[in-house]
Amino acid sequence: MPEQKRILGLIAILIAVVISTPLWAGNKKIMSIRAARVLAERALVESIYGLKIEASEEVTDMVAASFEGRTETSTSASIKGITFEDMAYDAEKDVAKVTASVQIDTIDNIDGRPMNLGNKVFRRVAFATSTKSMAGPLKALRAAELDAYKQLAKHVVGFTLESKTTVENYILKSDVVKTKVVASLYMSELVDFGWDEYGDAFVKLSLNVDDFSAVLGEQVVGAGGDVVVEGQGSQEDDHAAAKNQ
Repeated sequence: MPEQKRILGLIAILIAVVISTPLWAGNKKIMSIRAARVLAERALVESIYGLKIEASEEVTDMVAASFEGRTETSTSASIKGITFEDMAYDAEKDVAKVTASVQIDTIDNIDGRPMNLGNKVFRRVAFATSTKSMAGPLKALRAAELDAYKQLAKHVVGFTLESKTTVENYILKSDVVKTKVVASLYMSELVDFGWDEYGDAFVKLSLNVDDFSAVLGEQVVGAGGDVVVEGQGSQEDDHAAAKNQ
């Protein structure tokens, strides 16, 4: 009889748990958090190990509507010891936020050069969602991050500029300016990020040029200490409509 009562008690507890569990409970939260963890891991790899960046910009006839900008990055590395210090989930918006960190002593960067980081702790934050309609701000943040990497590369590594202007009978007929940067970046750190009232995102990255020069094996001309840049990213492409005006 005592055993029967115990079993009945366990059944009653199980029923209470099932009844109290929301009918909509599913794996959306789990998936969003896991996706944010992977993106935070990528952010750490890009920051420490580094990334290859190729970017170009072009302006024609001094009209902002003609501006064309393109940035591509790539990275690949083996890394271990990443921990997740903070994982939060907004059920209403279906957005997960994850903070990842790792402590690194030495590592070979993306160019195969050894870096002594002195057991420095690096941290990066990432967001993810399972709902496509909520992805706009997160995509804008990633675009701003890549723009910040481009600004760092132009400032620290340098870029190539090509300009061609034609004047006929004292009238400007054509004016084309192109910039291009191809570089490797590593050891950048996240300073700040966020969104403005229009939903456009910004990301601030910092790079210690002295440390970067030491790893690079050559002095970066005209720079020293920490260089801080701000990248920008948008959710909507209203610039495309301006091209036809």
